[in-house]
Amino acid sequence: MPDRECANEILQAHQREHPALLIFASVARRLQCSIPPAYVPRVKSRLPLIVLVLALASCAHRDRETLVRVSVPNQKLMVFKSGIQVAMYDCSTSKYGVGDAPGSFRTPLGRMIVAQKIGDRLPSGMKLQNRRPTGEIVKPNAPGRDPIVSRILWLRGTEKQNAHAFNRAIYIHGTAEECMIGTPASYGCIRMRSRDVIKLYDMVGVGATVEVLPHPFPAPLLRENNNATPPAAQQGPVASPSNRAANESTQRS
Repeated sequence: MPDRECANEILQAHQREHPALLIFASVARRLQCSIPPAYVPRVKSRLPLIVLVLALASCAHRDRETLVRVSVPNQKLMVFKSGIQVAMYDCSTSKYGVGDAPGSFRTPLGRMIVAQKIGDRLPSGMKLQNRRPTGEIVKPNAPGRDPIVSRILWLRGTEKQNAHAFNRAIYIHGTAEECMIGTPASYGCIRMRSRDVIKLYDMVGVGATVEVLPHPFPAPLLRENNNATPPAAQQGPVASPSNRAANESTQRS
């Protein structure tokens, strides 16, 4: 089950036998806790207390101190640890604007969480198809190429305005089309340079909050901790518009 989130499944399977699970499931959803699916069959013969203990243990591993904020107007992503800004990167949101309608190719606004992390220890530039490494390394700005590469942080919405984010496969991910970073160029996801998304991946845990904002960051924040790549450092061949994404047309991001 995506994000190993099983509160609803447990509730449906056991609410008749254990009415107390109605309360537990409600609390679990509010805390965004999860229970590994492997535990679901076992609870049929054990007390609800065991389920609660397992859920709380899972919640303890959630990243509660990290906040990622993305400004659509600035096309920048900031990382905060315990309220302190620790990093900032250029990024790219959707070329079609903001929204959450299925099939819209827009970037959803509002508060989401990191539901899954994909790409542990993969080399930079590794192409990911259907969230699996293909074995192919795609160089930055390779002509005619626009795949998902390096790392994926799969987002789950927590609000009505982003309720479809997980099913729409909205990610923060690496892109081979690094020449477009800093401008709206994606098909709904939040794109980053490979070296930047690898750093972000290592800083952010499952359960971390991600906020996509429709307004600019305050100017002082943009000056305080700007480690975004300056335009002069963007190197490599630029894919021509006629060839861009030709080989990755089945996997828009």
